Amino acid sequence: MNMQHVDKTPLALDRDAIWSQLRDEASAAVAGEPLLGALIHAGLLHHQSLEAALAYRFSLKLASGEMSEQILREIADQAYATTAQMGDAARADLMAVYDRDPATHRLLQPVLFFKGFQALQAYRMAHWLWQQGRRDMAYFVQMRCSECFGVDIHPAAKIGTGVMIDHAHSIVIGETATVGNDVSMLHSVTLGGTGKEDGDRHPKIGDGVLIGAGAKVLGNIHVGHHSRIAAGSVVLHDVPSCKTVAGVPARVIGDAGCLEPSYSMNQLLGIEDYT
Repeated sequence: MNMQHVDKTPLALDRDAIWSQLRDEASAAVAGEPLLGALIHAGLLHHQSLEAALAYRFSLKLASGEMSEQILREIADQAYATTAQMGDAARADLMAVYDRDPATHRLLQPVLFFKGFQALQAYRMAHWLWQQGRRDMAYFVQMRCSECFGVDIHPAAKIGTGVMIDHAHSIVIGETATVGNDVSMLHSVTLGGTGKEDGDRHPKIGDGVLIGAGAKVLGNIHVGHHSRIAAGSVVLHDVPSCKTVAGVPARVIGDAGCLEPSYSMNQLLGIEDYT
């Protein structure tokens, strides 16, 4: 299949081009694997927009004996219909995965198969509910997202757009955490507190930050724009912009290595970083 790359401009993504490419990919996938025809038709080809497809996927994955698919679909349809920014955020997140994950060769993959993308869209639904004052329903969505995807993001957390959560297993993001735009994080990342204190107690992650697998960022601290947190690090203090931190506890070991670490996804540390 000849893949045509969709030009990415943050929050000015071409809605028609993305949806058209998704539908083309879906048709090709059905032709290549007819046994997935029902799944792909129900998940993509049956719908008139990406928002409708995402609402369907959200309701299908998070429905349970306690909450029907129909109720969740009505919630999602209302959210997308009344809040255009949610569709824009989903497109930016989708393009983030497409551009940064070398295992992603089609836009189809995150929408249907990748739990990081799907969990992030579920968080966005929970956050919308939280902002509407529907906090118990927001907590329900958080619970189901944790049960279904292994991703536990408090609905009050604030997460920007163009975010990629790769693999996404065991992600935890606390209530007062904020995550900027164009951030990339890998599995087993925690943005948590340091105890049982109340109030503003979680990290503030700047734009364009790369957070490696297993990193723990704890407390009401700030990670500057375009910094890089090495895999397995425990970050307990502020991180300056455009720096690399590593270790337990983490310390600055050098510059970030490039202007956009979250795009390059380069997690290798040179020997000179430790001298």
